[in-house]
Amino acid sequence: MAAKVLDGKQAADEIKDELRARVAKLAEQGVRPGLATVLIGDDQGSHVYVRLKHKACAEVGIHSIREDHPADVSAQTVMRVIDGLNRDPEVDAYLIQYPVPEQLDYTQLILAVDPEKDADGLHPMNLGHLVLGARDLPRPCTPQGIVELLVRNNVPIEGRHVVIVGRGPTAGRPLAILLSLKEPNGNATVTQCHTRTQFLPEHTRHADILVAAAGKPGMITPDMVKPGAAVVDVGISRTDEGIQGDVDPEVAEVAGWLAPVPGGVGPMTIAMLLRNTVARAERRATR
Repeated sequence: MAAKVLDGKQAADEIKDELRARVAKLAEQGVRPGLATVLIGDDQGSHVYVRLKHKACAEVGIHSIREDHPADVSAQTVMRVIDGLNRDPEVDAYLIQYPVPEQLDYTQLILAVDPEKDADGLHPMNLGHLVLGARDLPRPCTPQGIVELLVRNNVPIEGRHVVIVGRGPTAGRPLAILLSLKEPNGNATVTQCHTRTQFLPEHTRHADILVAAAGKPGMITPDMVKPGAAVVDVGISRTDEGIQGDVDPEVAEVAGWLAPVPGGVGPMTIAMLLRNTVARAERRATR
C-alpha cells in the first residue's frame, strides 16, 4: 500500500485561514503585521523563494516590504538596511535571504538582527532560547513546519524514535532540539545522523519518523525505511532531471506517511514564517 501523502500545501492553506482571522483581529486594534525581506544578489532560487513569501503575505493580509540589493553591495550598506528595519515600528519581523554574496558574512548580518524581529528564528539568541524550551520568541520555520505537518496528519510524536539525517543550522540541528523538548508535540527520542554516519541504514531502519535533510538526492532508499514509518523529505537539490529531494520516490511503497519534494515541507516553512510574523505583531499590540 502506498504511503499517505503529507500534503504541505493543504496544511499551509489551513494555517493561512487561521492567520487571516488573527490578522483581522489585529486590524480591529489598528495593528497590521509587517514582514520585510532582504535579498542580495541574483541567485534565482532565492528570487523565487522571496516572491513566494511576499505572495503568501498578500494572501493573509500581512504588509510586506522588499529590500533588494545588487550582488556587489557593501557590508556597510546592508548593515544600514538592517539597522533601519530594527528601528521601523511597522516591521514586526524580517529575514535575510540565504545565501548572500561572498563578500558578506552571513553570521555577522544575522547577529545584527533584532532577535525579536527574527522572522526565521535563526538568531543565536533565539536558538539558545529554543534549547532552553522558551516559547515566547521566534522558532526556526522549517522545524516548526515539520512538526506542524506531522501533528495535522495525526502522526504520533511523543515517545517515538525520530532519526534525522542532516545537521544543518536551519533544519536538522534545531529540529532535533525541538522534537526532544518536554512539551506538547515533543518528547521524542531523537537520533541525529548525517552523511558521515557509519552504517546509516542501521539507524534509519529503526525510525518511527525519518527526516531526510542532508541535501543529497535520493539518498534514502526503500531498504533504509521501517515499514509504516513517517518519512519527511526536506532536501532540495537542483539536478539535470529537475528538483529532487533526499528520498527515493519508491520509499512511498514502504512508508506509512511521506512528505514529498515538492509540496511537503516547503509550503509549511512559509506558513511558519507568516505565523512568526503575526505572533510578533500580536506582541506589539499588547504593549
